[in-house]
Amino acid sequence: MRLDPRLGGAAALRLLLAAHVVAAFEPITVGIAIGAASALTGYLSYKDLYCRFAECCRSERPLNASALKQDLEEKLFGQHLATEVILKALTGFKNNKNPKKPLTLSLHGWAGTGKNFVSQIVAENLHPKGLKSNFVHLFVSTLHFPHEQHIKLYQDQLQRWIRGNVSACAGSVFIFDEMDKLHPGVIDAIKPFLDYYEQIDGVSYRKAIFIFLSNAGGDLITKTALDFWRAGRKREDIQLKDLEAVLSVGVFNNKHSGLWHSGLIDRNLIDYFIPFLPLEYRHVKMCVRAEMKARGSAIDEDIITRVAEEMTFFPKDEKIYSDKGCKTVQSRLDFY
Repeated sequence: MRLDPRLGGAAALRLLLAAHVVAAFEPITVGIAIGAASALTGYLSYKDLYCRFAECCRSERPLNASALKQDLEEKLFGQHLATEVILKALTGFKNNKNPKKPLTLSLHGWAGTGKNFVSQIVAENLHPKGLKSNFVHLFVSTLHFPHEQHIKLYQDQLQRWIRGNVSACAGSVFIFDEMDKLHPGVIDAIKPFLDYYEQIDGVSYRKAIFIFLSNAGGDLITKTALDFWRAGRKREDIQLKDLEAVLSVGVFNNKHSGLWHSGLIDRNLIDYFIPFLPLEYRHVKMCVRAEMKARGSAIDEDIITRVAEEMTFFPKDEKIYSDKGCKTVQSRLDFY
């Protein structure tokens, strides 16, 4: 028998308000309140209603490719390769209902070129709370794995952490920053999770995403960009095939890459090596303009030019690329 809509609606409203208040305390209380509200209204499932008040893992939630494309094109400057590859990789992976392995991306380039920024964009498009989500996990090498003598401990901890979080949410995202400062061998602990296994100890890792961020290979990327510039060719003419093989070999043989002689490369478990090109003067100006807009400040082209001109550029003779990318734009803009 359906309740009188006037009584049911009022009661449901009170219960929903109560659920909103108790959301800050603990999930069982929230569940009781939401369950009662759902029973009274009859309009929403328990899960749908619960997820309005608490973060839920929605691994099957489709990726809004248009929103991701817009974010990358409007917020990331001078990185046509990263924009193209990340959009295609994520769209293809999320559209595949039965992937054979997790998606693994390795982002390379000098500091300030946009690697961390892109990982933030990706996280926000996969989980609404982005880096604050319970299902997005950020590891920083110098913070989480600082001591070489504890490599075995780090490997065990890493395996337990990933196993536990993928068990809770199949679509978990794991970001490893400062890979070039990671002690050799640590990252190989996660090799089984990145491989083509249907399950490991009853857990499937096939819908998880792993992202590595590294400065390693920045010199190789810059050399290619400079070769194109000196040949009178546009940076937009650089294709992934011009860099990906060079990057994978260079990183594999680099003792300070975090992937030195790694089984992840040996077994071809990294799906894409994504180069981030060094940024030019015009890209720095774009970064300054975007930061002013984000702060709600009036766009002042004179200030934009002055901030950009304060940056230092290399090589010594040509002075084409910003040696810090856009990394110090925020702090420099504080002076104006």
